[in-house]
Amino acid sequence: MKKNNIYRAVTACTFASAVLFSMPSCTDGFHEANRPGTGASAEDLNRDNYMTSSFIVQMENEAFPEQENTYQMNQDLIGNYLSRYMTYANNGFAEKNFARLNAPNGWVRYPFKDSMPKTVSAFKEIARVTNGQGLNYAWALILRAQSFMRLTDMYGPIPIGADPNDGNAYSSQEEVYKSLIADLNKATGIISPLVAANPDLTVSAEHDKVYQGKFAKWLKYANSLKLRIAIRIRFVAPALAKQLGEQAVQDGVITSNEDNCTIAYTPNGQYKTSVEWGDSRACADLECYLAGYNDPRLAKFFKPTEDVGPRTIIGCRAAAKIGNKATADKAYSAANINQNSEGVWLTASEMAFCRAEGALAGWSNMGGTAQSLYEEGVRLSFEQWGAGDATSYLADNTSTEADYVDPISEYGGNVSAVSNITIKWDNAATDDQKLERLATQKWIAMFPNGQEGWCEIRRTGYPKVFPLAQPTDYSIQVANRIPFDIDEATNNKDNYLKAVQLLNGADDYATKMWWQRR
Repeated sequence: MKKNNIYRAVTACTFASAVLFSMPSCTDGFHEANRPGTGASAEDLNRDNYMTSSFIVQMENEAFPEQENTYQMNQDLIGNYLSRYMTYANNGFAEKNFARLNAPNGWVRYPFKDSMPKTVSAFKEIARVTNGQGLNYAWALILRAQSFMRLTDMYGPIPIGADPNDGNAYSSQEEVYKSLIADLNKATGIISPLVAANPDLTVSAEHDKVYQGKFAKWLKYANSLKLRIAIRIRFVAPALAKQLGEQAVQDGVITSNEDNCTIAYTPNGQYKTSVEWGDSRACADLECYLAGYNDPRLAKFFKPTEDVGPRTIIGCRAAAKIGNKATADKAYSAANINQNSEGVWLTASEMAFCRAEGALAGWSNMGGTAQSLYEEGVRLSFEQWGAGDATSYLADNTSTEADYVDPISEYGGNVSAVSNITIKWDNAATDDQKLERLATQKWIAMFPNGQEGWCEIRRTGYPKVFPLAQPTDYSIQVANRIPFDIDEATNNKDNYLKAVQLLNGADDYATKMWWQRR
């Protein structure tokens, strides 16, 4: 997208958000509406499905953003760049962006002013129509948990309506996470008996772009989201994480690629940003791990460059000083994706790596050892991408990350490898080496979901990444968070000041998430 189109999108959506915020707070009544639900009769479901279908679609569009503007602003510019999966090739982005830790406020505020009110307004309508009960309410709880988890992992504290007297008050990230766990437990409590009675239960298939109304799959997804949360918080809340993770696996997480969470939206968001607009290109970090490992997924993830360069597939360094978009587009590789490809948001491979880490942490009944589940994660990823057999790859105990050679030295420049971690599992390795090996392969396997890749870098410190190509005002190489909307300091001053206190640090890119390990 051209730069001026981004700002038009921001302006238009900000206006829409302003309309929403002129009503009572979009988070008012969050907990009041969140009362326990019960099973619904067929008559109730038919009535509720008709009335809630458009709101479910709206919630899916925010939970799994694929529409071009929504994808670019909520996913590509933030998570994809900070995960070191993609980076900008548009010289209009080169001075101020998230990779350089100085993004313009129009970018910073977009998820808060656009995605959050859309999610909450749709949820409130569903809660009203269903009276906070039944299958559709449970579905909405799952979708809100997915959306709010992404938002809190961007900003830290966010307003979730926990204060009955002030819907604009922020909750700490710890409080947000515990609320999401409660929501998912409530949702699975509603769905589980219905699916147990009817494993083929299908509702609103024509409106569900993810699982076509198959609630056995939504149940697995909700349990998988619990396991993702458990792993996220395991260093800061080990007892809660263990309990939640063990229960999630027992109840049933995604273990097969046929149950992966993908959404059909044409045109695919990454196709627009990378292929059609040419705003994003492969990041050097991901290219060099894949190239160094002789990983066949490299050609599955990215297209060959248009120009003849030192390699067929070439990434660009994060925070590069892009001088000309047309030149950068030809020199660096676009995503290997079609306009009708489905967006990928949670996979069996990720869940295998989560269970591997659970086993590494001493959790019970993960379904295998840390080694066997690590290897299963790699195999599932190879299967997902049609990359062939992973046996020889998993036996490789010598290959490491490659050095980076830039075809346009004045943009990013060359840089030596920063990691010597190999592929083959080593039970004699230290716990930290095991974590690095696991986290690096998990990071590779989660492509193209940059939000989760970014979370893994922050949570574990792995994979190790190249230094930024241009200096910033910070000593860190990857943002720990993005700042709050600057307008909050004026329009919601008292709550903003309390939110900064909840951060336990400054309102900047360096302050860490509650759940970060280091």
